[in-house]
Amino acid sequence: MVREMYGQRLHRIDKGAGDFATAADVEAEKTILGVIRAARPDDAVLGEEGGHQGAADGARQWLVDPLCGTLNYAVGNMLVAVNVALREGAAAVADPFSGEVFFTDGETAWVRHDRADDALLTPTPATRLVDVNLDPPFPGAPGFRAVDLLAHPEFGARFRPRVVSTTLALAWVAAGKRAAYVTDGNDFSGSVHFAAGIALCRAAGCVVTGIDGAPVDEAGGGLVVAADDETHGLLMSMMRSGS
Repeated sequence: MVREMYGQRLHRIDKGAGDFATAADVEAEKTILGVIRAARPDDAVLGEEGGHQGAADGARQWLVDPLCGTLNYAVGNMLVAVNVALREGAAAVADPFSGEVFFTDGETAWVRHDRADDALLTPTPATRLVDVNLDPPFPGAPGFRAVDLLAHPEFGARFRPRVVSTTLALAWVAAGKRAAYVTDGNDFSGSVHFAAGIALCRAAGCVVTGIDGAPVDEAGGGLVVAADDETHGLLMSMMRSGS
């Protein structure tokens, strides 16, 4: 659905504060819900566009972000992701335009490209590329400001910064395409945007914490996902020295 509607002149649905959805977001979510309903009619769903559906006290809940990177998509940029996660369970992140689907059963993580054989995700810091999310709001400021990390002299010496606007970057850390990902914010594990990417990274063996080093959602906020302990430690030391 995301591929089919790409490039069309799409109606925008205003969400306030500069945020919006398009008809593609809505139709993609309907398609995902149709798949879930056919296989698991009693499961609850929390969708980015449709909100909560199903029993509030259900044992199983799906978190659905049908089109992460809506602004990119609306201006003709293909850097987007589709995120679907079963809370505390399986998850998948799809790149509609590369044909890659990154997925986990909650214990191991794989990638499938255009229905080819599955390959295990293997994180590595070899690229030295670190994605830093600069999208507002910034609840960690002034204790943590992403711009301070980018300006840290050791950051430029050890890593190469990239600035992204889609959670596809989390899947890239799990796949070894990025060394790390850093963002401000709150409530990640229960987020339709981040739950699938976090599940992938954990299953792949990445280091996943808040910006203070504590477990996600028990931390003071933010998210740091690194391919290995050394990369994570370096980023944490730079953030702490800059605050």
